[in-house]
Amino acid sequence: MIQRIQSIYLIIVFILSAMLPFIFKLWEDSKKEVYALDLFSEMSLLAKLVPVFFLITALIAFIAIFKFKNRELQFVLGRIIILINLFLLGILMYLSLTIPGEVSSEKGIGMFIPIVVILFVVLANKAIKKDEDLVKSVDRLR
Repeated sequence: MIQRIQSIYLIIVFILSAMLPFIFKLWEDSKKEVYALDLFSEMSLLAKLVPVFFLITALIAFIAIFKFKNRELQFVLGRIIILINLFLLGILMYLSLTIPGEVSSEKGIGMFIPIVVILFVVLANKAIKKDEDLVKSVDRLR
């Protein structure tokens, strides 16, 4: 059932991961603003992983939305999203701390997207767990 609250949370995660990192800047140094797509042109492999992790998160969230009949798999996919976003947050922190010209750089709102994604996935997993407990309690009554 797509209208369940965990599906709404996962749709928000999909939107946050698929669209917003490419709209909002990650950081701004003295030369230019850096968006997630700009990191594909970077030389380091670590920088190229950032947009890939955003897209993988969006793909897994999209798959999890339609796995409402298999709540255990949906819960596991939520945990995978959390793990990917923790790695993504670590990579973003490392990249932002090693920006050349650190004195004149600003962090953008795109740096906080993984934190918000983790928050919404935790809320979705709580709702999935609540549904699973409800189904198990009904099965005990039969």
